[in-house]
Amino acid sequence: MEKRSSPIPKNIDEYLFALPEEVRAILEKLRQTIRQAAPHAEEVISYQMPAFKYHGMLVYFAAFKNHCSFFPGNAGLLETMKDELKDFKTSKGTLQFTVEKPLPSALVKKIVKARIKENLSKQKK
Repeated sequence: MEKRSSPIPKNIDEYLFALPEEVRAILEKLRQTIRQAAPHAEEVISYQMPAFKYHGMLVYFAAFKNHCSFFPGNAGLLETMKDELKDFKTSKGTLQFTVEKPLPSALVKKIVKARIKENLSKQKK
């Protein structure tokens, strides 16, 4: 999985188009899962990565040379879900996965819905 060097994509379609087919397919599935969990979220490119905004930044994802990453935008959330994430490599704020072992849709939806709740509660304060 190669991280593109240039040009900077204008949207998620451009980002995905530049990837190898098997990586593109897994990230397109991730994109659709995020859309199902957050149908009103806006697709954007932020930090040169695909991202979703809903009352603030929601989640990001990206392809790298040897893995893909899903960034929930809250490192604490990954810590509270560590038992559910034990089969995946995590680091501060990052959940790594591969084409051979993609993230389960149910897990992605749970993370996205938790982030929506966080953003909405922050907005109310």
